[in-house]
Amino acid sequence: MALLVNPGLQLKNSNSLENDKMSIPEAVKNNKIIKDKISSPLSFTNNTISEKNATKTNKIAAILCIAIVVVAAYQGVIHGASMASFLRGTSIGTMFLQVSVVFVTLAFAELIWRIVLVLMYKPIEGCADELLPGCTVIVPAFNEGKQVFVTLQSLAASDYPKDKLKLIAVDDGSVDDTWEWIKKAKEVLGDRVVTIKQPCNKGKRHALYEGFQQSTGEVLVTVDSDSTVDHDTLRNLVSPFVVDKKVGAIAGNVRVLNMDKGIIPKMLDVVFVYSFDFIRASQSVVKAVMCTPGALSAYRRNVVMDILDEWLNQKFCGQPANIGEDRAMTNLILREGYHVLFQQNAKVYTEVPVKYVNLSKMYLRWARSNVRETIAMTRFIFKNFREGSKLGARINLISGWVAITKAQIFLVITWGLIVLHPMTFGINTIIGVLVSSSLAAIIYAWKFGTFSSLWAFIYGFYFFVSLSWIRPYALITPHKAGWLTRQIKSTPVKPAVASVKEEQSIFLQKVKTAA
Repeated sequence: MALLVNPGLQLKNSNSLENDKMSIPEAVKNNKIIKDKISSPLSFTNNTISEKNATKTNKIAAILCIAIVVVAAYQGVIHGASMASFLRGTSIGTMFLQVSVVFVTLAFAELIWRIVLVLMYKPIEGCADELLPGCTVIVPAFNEGKQVFVTLQSLAASDYPKDKLKLIAVDDGSVDDTWEWIKKAKEVLGDRVVTIKQPCNKGKRHALYEGFQQSTGEVLVTVDSDSTVDHDTLRNLVSPFVVDKKVGAIAGNVRVLNMDKGIIPKMLDVVFVYSFDFIRASQSVVKAVMCTPGALSAYRRNVVMDILDEWLNQKFCGQPANIGEDRAMTNLILREGYHVLFQQNAKVYTEVPVKYVNLSKMYLRWARSNVRETIAMTRFIFKNFREGSKLGARINLISGWVAITKAQIFLVITWGLIVLHPMTFGINTIIGVLVSSSLAAIIYAWKFGTFSSLWAFIYGFYFFVSLSWIRPYALITPHKAGWLTRQIKSTPVKPAVASVKEEQSIFLQKVKTAA
């Protein structure tokens, strides 16, 4: 079972392009990229696990993870023989065994292919100020409360040129104090923030649409209202548009913000690293990232405006599509022939669920969206949808179909066999979970040099026992919709004046200190 799937300071550059006749992409390729560092960049996250720190530590955690998978694989060979012998006792069992061998062989071939792609992957470095285009960041918010204020602070503290950056905060009919915090952000940040209030909750897609309509500049960035960004995130996220005119969208690198809130966030941080630094990195090399996440993504504005109405009015089974807006946008941009990349150096830290109920709701929403958009992608991926190679994009789609169909069938059968013969198949399932969780554990350990990587194994069992029902259920209920989270009932409560003044004072002090 495979693991399923964080007033700005400006960096200065002595190079000038005023008298340079070379094109912008050529300028970037000739090392006209940002090299300076901010000595004290603003920080809005407590997530302190750093890849830089890992280079100064040993890789004991990674070695331990490798040892676990070696032992598990060895035990798998021993116990696998008895399981195979049992299955060969019936014609159905023999067929299941043969199909399993084919399935595992294809999965292993895909794994090798992705490893090769990841080794080839390299993020594009941030461009100098004079090369960066105008950018509008849209932050949709619904029942987010104070966190939207923090999100807008972190964006305003970016090193992106002030005169090229516009922030739009959209309150999608919140029933808590979200709108009051957005207004206070406007007081603190002034004209840098444009505020929009929807008369009622229409959904994230409509909130983004209103922001897109009031946007300016060449690039649109979307950031979830429960997220914060690093000081160089926006610069790194937007730079690929400068380098390659064929790029239509960029996926940011999502990490967990609230890791101190419990076990689930700790597990999800390991899973996110696998999902982005491995899966999306491999997809990026073939220029076909399948989903630009809502937490942080960037789009070429003229491309978005061409497909905006189609995206807003998308339907599934005759009903308005009110989930999966990020994957839907990615699909449309790929269909139009543009490349979709991943920027590992553009990090966003986002809050994740801390309770099982909320986690399962989030996963169910994602899974249903995945079914819908995989169907939509199938309609164009085997056509001549873009110039250049299309093979990688097609392999990504086929892999997606396997994950939501055959993999789920095998999952159901596995549970049935465990119930009927717990000793024979229970041990092999445990071994399988250890082996399938090992890649995420090894990647996390190697990048960060921390024993937190062992959360991957715990997550593997947690998912198999309590969350494996989600994808099969989503496969038969993709027509059902609903955001499922933050559906609260309350009356708006204004934040205390003293609290807002305190927040404003803290923010201004941070800017003064960093400057």
